[in-house]
Amino acid sequence: MTTIPLAAAPTAQQSASDSDAPSTGRRLALLRHGKSAYPDEVADHDRPLAPRGRRQAGLAGDRLAREIGAFDVVLCSTATRTRETLAASGVLDGMVTADRVQYRPEIYGAGYEELLPLLRALPSPVRSVLVVGHFPGLPDLADELAGPGSDDEALRRLGDRFPTSAIALLETSGGWSNLGPQTTRLVDVIVER
Repeated sequence: MTTIPLAAAPTAQQSASDSDAPSTGRRLALLRHGKSAYPDEVADHDRPLAPRGRRQAGLAGDRLAREIGAFDVVLCSTATRTRETLAASGVLDGMVTADRVQYRPEIYGAGYEELLPLLRALPSPVRSVLVVGHFPGLPDLADELAGPGSDDEALRRLGDRFPTSAIALLETSGGWSNLGPQTTRLVDVIVER
């Protein structure tokens, strides 16, 4: 596992990703990996992206650049398809510095109960986070976190399905340590094709 010291994360004044948000606001983007290939005799954890998945990841990255701009921290599953999604998205090409990316084995196969502590452990100065992971953990996390003020259409799309390279965008005015059921606002669910 690659971990980084997050205590030195940028403050709201230093973060390029926080230029449009209130100084107390925090933004969370959840990105499901792109469409994966199914090569023979390859373990699930090691499955790579299919060509379609690389294209999907690039489109998702373009949308993240427009919606968020930059990330203070990226948490990514160690699965091959999530790492390749992150690389193909372009996020590593200027939307986050390499020392702010954590590859976390516990994201692979994680549900809401396993993902929530990773977010609660983020230091207060962190304002924008991208989690690159899997189904059903990411949509379950978004569903649990979404509370009052969430966009009705985004909630409907989240409930319909969360396909490969789908993005859930959430916001909260509270601290990361206070995250729990219905403590964020689901702003959008995006599927770029």
